[in-house]
Amino acid sequence: MAATPKPPIDLHTDRPHAARVYDLFLGGKTNYPADRKAAEQTLEALPNAAMIARQNRAFMHRAARYLAAEAGIRQFLDIGTGIPTSPNLHEVVQASTPQARIVYADNDPIVLAHSRALHTSHPDGRTAYIQADLCHPQEILRHPQLRGVLDLAQPVALTLVAVLHWLPPEYDPYAIVKELLGELPTGSYLALTHVTNDFEPDAIETVSENFESKGSHVNARSKAEVLRFFEGLELVEPGLEVVHRWRPDEPDVGAGALSDTDIPLYGGAARKV
Repeated sequence: MAATPKPPIDLHTDRPHAARVYDLFLGGKTNYPADRKAAEQTLEALPNAAMIARQNRAFMHRAARYLAAEAGIRQFLDIGTGIPTSPNLHEVVQASTPQARIVYADNDPIVLAHSRALHTSHPDGRTAYIQADLCHPQEILRHPQLRGVLDLAQPVALTLVAVLHWLPPEYDPYAIVKELLGELPTGSYLALTHVTNDFEPDAIETVSENFESKGSHVNARSKAEVLRFFEGLELVEPGLEVVHRWRPDEPDVGAGALSDTDIPLYGGAARKV
């Protein structure tokens, strides 16, 4: 019997998507006219937007290496994955810990299409990709593919890189993070980055308004507000910092020439105790 054809996936190419705009800033090609227009408008308000994207990505690499190689974490749950750009989180982690297991989650169908091809695990470990929404954490936590890859009785690194500020206003990001961490055991970690309006409030407001007008919500937060995500956790040194000052590489990716306020993103990692 012939299989029932699946309905076409609406990629909403008529409006910008954060993952595609981010991919464009990283030099990727998975974008559409609406994304390119949004990128142009972002650059007008925030000329170093591409550098911000690169520094955010560099933070993810450093945090992943720290969690795998120094903290000894063998399981990772990355939510808000975005379009794969090598080296991806699993490549960084499995370079030092080949047996590591990684589950990626994102709500964008275009990410699913690319992830199936590019999120290929080291043979000693495992990777999986699930299409699910951070706004509904139980969808992620109860997903059979996640349960088939990760053992939630053992420590897990939860990574939320540049995703929490995109949540719609009707959802409480603090409650969502707390719910996710509540399912993870002692010894697990939270690593995240978050846009801030501490340094360039006018530029960030303009960027936010541009995205808001096209249906995407952006909520920049102060350092104190970002720190709230780590309440009850033990922050890893140097604490919550602008991303290019968090355990920078030597030599790092141009961060040495940046001031403390050039990149309006905070990043940090903390252990559940």
